[in-house]
Amino acid sequence: MTRTPLRPLARILQARSNGENPDAIERENLRIRHEQMRDKARVRAEGRLLVIGAMFFCAFVVIGARMGLLSATEPSEPRARATGASIIASRADITDRHGRLLATNMETHSLYAHPQQMIEPLRAAKELKAIFPDLDEERMIKDFTDEKRKFLWVRKKMSPEQMQAVHDIGEPGLLFGPREMRLYPNGAIASHILGGASFGREGVDSAEVVGIAGIEKYFDEELRDPAREGAPLELSIDLTIQAATERVLDSGMRLMNARGAASVLMDVHTGEILAMASLPDFDPNDRPRPPTSGSPSDSPLFNRAVQGVYELGSAFKILAASQAMELGIVTPETIIDTRPPFRVGGHAIGEFEGHNYGQISVEEVIMKSSNRGTGKIALAIGAERQKDFLRRLGFFDPVPLEMVEASGGKPLIPQRWTDLSTVTISYGHGLSASQLHLATAYAAIANGGHLVKPTLLKRKGVNYGDRVLSEDVAAKARHMLRSVVKDGTASFGDVPGYHVAGKTGSADKPKENGGGYYKDKTITSFASMFPAEAPKYVLIVTLDEPVETSGPKPRRTAGWTSVPVAAEMIGRIAPLLGLRPEYDMGEVTNVTLARQ
Repeated sequence: MTRTPLRPLARILQARSNGENPDAIERENLRIRHEQMRDKARVRAEGRLLVIGAMFFCAFVVIGARMGLLSATEPSEPRARATGASIIASRADITDRHGRLLATNMETHSLYAHPQQMIEPLRAAKELKAIFPDLDEERMIKDFTDEKRKFLWVRKKMSPEQMQAVHDIGEPGLLFGPREMRLYPNGAIASHILGGASFGREGVDSAEVVGIAGIEKYFDEELRDPAREGAPLELSIDLTIQAATERVLDSGMRLMNARGAASVLMDVHTGEILAMASLPDFDPNDRPRPPTSGSPSDSPLFNRAVQGVYELGSAFKILAASQAMELGIVTPETIIDTRPPFRVGGHAIGEFEGHNYGQISVEEVIMKSSNRGTGKIALAIGAERQKDFLRRLGFFDPVPLEMVEASGGKPLIPQRWTDLSTVTISYGHGLSASQLHLATAYAAIANGGHLVKPTLLKRKGVNYGDRVLSEDVAAKARHMLRSVVKDGTASFGDVPGYHVAGKTGSADKPKENGGGYYKDKTITSFASMFPAEAPKYVLIVTLDEPVETSGPKPRRTAGWTSVPVAAEMIGRIAPLLGLRPEYDMGEVTNVTLARQ
């Protein structure tokens, strides 16, 4: 805008010549200038008001649209969050099938330090060392005296007694933060099933509890979901039976000088696992660190029942006999010539300790555990049909159990399935599988020929899958397994009052470098079911490198090691399962009524 001078010289001179007052010209120009300034300010103010009005209009449109959207959507539960923090710390309990606590939460405190606020850092480090012996005193002194350090975690969790002892130090630079921690009130019982939990995101006022193994990790999202509203995760296991199983298994492992042991107890109709143990075990309240060297099986974290895949030996023989009967190739009375020689693919097939059983029936092949007899049955079945049957039983894939470790239990099968593979696999060599695989296969025999899916969650009612054997064949197979306990290699497995059926399995342990097998190290198993006439449960017991030393020479077969342990276990847990013992009292005579 061009500014007009208040006293333009030309107009002043003209006004003077005309006898007019020149000051009137200045006042008029000043009035015009003020009016122009006022008009400009008004236009600017009107523009600003217009912009503000537009902003308020847009804000109300957005809020109105959001309110309309919320009113049109379905209502949902709010996501609860920890007070004053964005970390969700709550976690649902885990219980056994009867509601008994296996895992829960406990309120505790963390300990952290503000080094710049500490008055006596050296004394504080010394007294903290006395309270927490595992802390490094020199490291604490270095951290507490670091002028640049503003925050330091000292302890992620501690007991009330330890908290009081730290409080008594009187150091203003040591501070406490509330949080929840995962507590396993039964200690090491069911440790491999539960797995364990640790802290995820952490703050001074709360910490996120996350699962790191087992059930805790598999169901991590469900356990942390506030929508559960405190409802616990109910497992299939029975705490009382689990404790008894672990106690007997631990005693048996020590008695048989075994390196490790494992067992699985499963309901044959529902697939529910009532107890599953692996030794050595650990306390999930103080879970050890995973090993960084050596064999994974050396660690107590290794779950032998799920992750361990082994050649299960002669326990496989009943599978070959059952398939052959299902195909109509043999009956229990069919005679098999087990006399030597028997060579397959240039390899001689021998018997344990060089036995020659001669010509025996299929039932006797199972009862006496003949390698040659089972191998000839397998050759009659053929490789392709054998592979198809084992695949249907689940021996080609990991067992779909609700544990993250289950995916690591993938069976080891031969790359080339030759006739020799067909023979050796029929008696449990050349194919490595887990106890759960074997339990699933034996459950199909026990329940009349149906597959069941193992589970760690409580189920209701029968849960059968595909049929793999007819009812008649399954009954004949059970009768054979009963004869193994009554008159065969598992005679130590007969439990007074309870009829047990089962099959032993002993396999030489392969060397770590893949160079053959140890001659003095075995993996022994006893796969059993009870009551034999109408089985309800399958029990698998496996010992790693057992040695029974009560006799003149060491004995390492399943009949001397795994079978007695399983028998003791059945005797302990059968009453807990509600099974009443049945005794054959014979004919009672000459009984006189003494009192009425």
